Amino acid sequence: MLTTKRKPATVGEILLEEFMQPLGLTQGALAEAMGVQRKHVNELCNDRRNVTAATALILARVFGNSPDFWLNVQRRSDLWQAMHSPKERQRIERARPLRAAA
Repeated sequence: MLTTKRKPATVGEILLEEFMQPLGLTQGALAEAMGVQRKHVNELCNDRRNVTAATALILARVFGNSPDFWLNVQRRSDLWQAMHSPKERQRIERARPLRAAA
């Protein structure tokens, strides 16, 4: 379970600040390298699109890192959102642990 109260960096923030800006990449240039439409990259950068397994594989190939890196960034963000959403929190707290089988 997440133990931090600080919101983790999103895929868009990581993509922009750690990869695109240092490399001087525009959204168009990244889209071309990824073989996707610029809209796809724009939505990733603006956190309006989640990283799927296929997108993680593409990003890993483009940047030379692992797909797990991108999926973990997405996972941390998703977990934090669920833990800090009142509606989701209510759903989570309704769940009850199963008793151990005797």
